[in-house]
Formats: sequence, structure tokens, C-alpha cells
Amino acid sequence: MQVQPLWLRITHWLNALAVLIMVTSGWQIYNASPIFKPLTFPSAITLGGWLGGALQWHFAAMWLLVVNFIAYVAMNIVTGRLRRRMFPLSIKSIFTDAFAALRGKLGHDDLTHYNAVQKFAYLAVIVDIVIVIVSGLAVWKSVQFPMFRALMGGYDNARVVHFFGMSFLVAFFVVHVAMVALVPRSLVLMIRGR
Repeated sequence: MQVQPLWLRITHWLNALAVLIMVTSGWQIYNASPIFKPLTFPSAITLGGWLGGALQWHFAAMWLLVVNFIAYVAMNIVTGRLRRRMFPLSIKSIFTDAFAALRGKLGHDDLTHYNAVQKFAYLAVIVDIVIVIVSGLAVWKSVQFPMFRALMGGYDNARVVHFFGMSFLVAFFVVHVAMVALVPRSLVLMIRGR
């Protein structure tokens, strides 16, 4: 039985690639004009080699992320997968499953079912990517998108929002990979679909 359809697996891996390129090139861009002066990223974990190179990588991956993310969300809505897999969801169920996970009591026997923490995390990442895209446009094309700039509270605030949005994606990625390491069948599922 196929659990993860082909369109989902393709968009998942393309999103992962785009985010990885954008984060590592974004760190190089950040280093050129840091928001938090004591914080810079080692060149070994950045992409682009210099500001101009990092900008090229960042803009190339930006288009991949935006187009692929729109396709991912649209397919989730059109196929009904978003409604079936992510809802219902309640604050009580999130806390119940989070406490169960912290005690090591959250089962992963049925990979066709997301627990409440997974549902919340996946929905939060969808919202976060929207925030990253909007704040990124406010930083990149501040004059052309004054509404986005105003929504972020100005150019400097847009940079801070973009930085923290990126940080959330990195934190999600780390936890996501850790969970895959704990439940390796989920990786096979995301590669083969069953």
C-alpha cells in the first residue's frame, strides 16, 4: 500500500534541497552584514564563497523553493491530504502527545498516522516558510514590495524576521532528522512511498 504519493516525495525532497541551499547561502549573506554582531557562521558551513556567490545561490534556490512550495501546498489541498493527515488537531492532543514523546511512550508503529506533535510541526513549518518567503521578498525587493516591508515593521525588522524564520527551519530540520534516525522506516517510506 502506497502511503506517500510520488508528488509528495518529490516536493518533499525538492523543498529539503532548496531550504538547505538557501540556509547555507543565507548564512554567507548574513556574515556580510550580521544582525547580531557576535554571531557569524563559519565558512565551512556556508555556500557561495563570498557575498556575490552566495546571493546567486540564494536567488536560484529561492525560485525552486517558491514554485515547489506552491505545488506542495496546492497538491495537499487539492488531494484532500492536508485535511486528512493534519486534522483534527487540538491543543490538548499536542500537549498529550508531547508529554508522551518526552517520556518515550509515543508509539510509531503506524506510519500512516501522524501524531499531534507531527501535525503541529508540519503545519508550523508551512506557516514558517510563508513567513520566510514574505520577509525575504521584503528584504530583497523592499521598494517593489512596500506592503511586505510594512507588514514586517520595516526593512531592519524584516531581516530579523527572516533570520528567526530561517532559524526555526533549521531547528525543525535538526529535530526532523533526529526523529528519522529514531524511526528509520520513515526514511524508507519517504523514498519508496510504502
